[in-house]
Amino acid sequence: MPHHVVSDLVANVLSIAVEKGQSVEPGTEIALLESMKMEIPVLTEHAGTVSEVKVEVGDVVQEGDILAVID
Repeated sequence: MPHHVVSDLVANVLSIAVEKGQSVEPGTEIALLESMKMEIPVLTEHAGTVSEVKVEVGDVVQEGDILAVID
């Protein structure tokens, strides 16, 4: 069952740390977000393979937006 890595807040995407096909373990950084001059790393809670990256650097994400899908 796929796991969706989502944004917890409204933020700008500063960087993306994974790419499609990459294997990840729990705690792997998926993306780095910026909100109110703070940098917030987004980590996955599940091991698996990145099947989709749904955002690009420079995107503005809303709370609940899917950043990546882990299979």
